[in-house]
Amino acid sequence: MVKHRIGRVEQEIQKEVNDILLKRVRDPRVQGVTVTGVEMTGDLQQATIYFSILSEKASDVEKTQAGLDKAKGLIRRELGQKLTLYKVPELEFKQDQSVRYGEKIDKLIAKLHQDEANR
Repeated sequence: MVKHRIGRVEQEIQKEVNDILLKRVRDPRVQGVTVTGVEMTGDLQQATIYFSILSEKASDVEKTQAGLDKAKGLIRRELGQKLTLYKVPELEFKQDQSVRYGEKIDKLIAKLHQDEANR
């Protein structure tokens, strides 16, 4: 039952943060950010929010990270108005590595197919 509730809260936070980033955060550094997932602690006190951006450049990721960190207060306030939680969790933003990992795997598979075709 508890895991089910955490999952629901994670989904809700993901939906709301995507919405807040789109409509409320004016910082150009966070344009084009997609929230890919949320992981919460069992006591719902902390939320790690995973994000991805289209650029792979480290400098762009750093800029985005700085923009998200700067917007954290605004995002928490907005979440507080939208969520029915006793206490809004502390937020931490992290780049989602799984998206890039998936792309790397796709490229490796494509290369394998190419190598097979060339034999």
